[in-house]
Amino acid sequence: MTAPTHQPPTAPPTAAGATRASTTPDPAGASTGELIGRLTEQLTRLVRDEARLAQAEVAQKAKKLGIGAGLFGGAGLTAFFGLAVLISAAVLGLAAVLPAWLAALVVAVVLFAVAGVLALVGRKDVAQGSPPLPTQAIAGVQADVATVRQGLSR
Repeated sequence: MTAPTHQPPTAPPTAAGATRASTTPDPAGASTGELIGRLTEQLTRLVRDEARLAQAEVAQKAKKLGIGAGLFGGAGLTAFFGLAVLISAAVLGLAAVLPAWLAALVVAVVLFAVAGVLALVGRKDVAQGSPPLPTQAIAGVQADVATVRQGLSR
């Protein structure tokens, strides 16, 4: 009759799906080669488990990020429609005092004026941001290089 082989118990998987190292036989009786072999095996298992855990975490965060971005998009679209309704309300409010066509024309002129001011301010900001190079950082590096060259030439 053969004796059953002893398998050390393993820890149950954690919530993230990674497992922890199980209890090992007493290392006092193991040779150096066996200990190094166990160490290599345990380190490999640890790195793989940590990589799986990191992958699962990134996937979960990416899913939440996608859902959040979709919700922000829906909020933006709803706000756009709300603004359109407010503009319609402004036209209808002015239509109580002016003819409807004139009320719509006044609101359109005001909207075009606001759009023009926003375009001018935006154009100024774009001009200040062009070219999209880190000019201050480049100047700093050039000054550093010049200082080093000057120091080497002494």
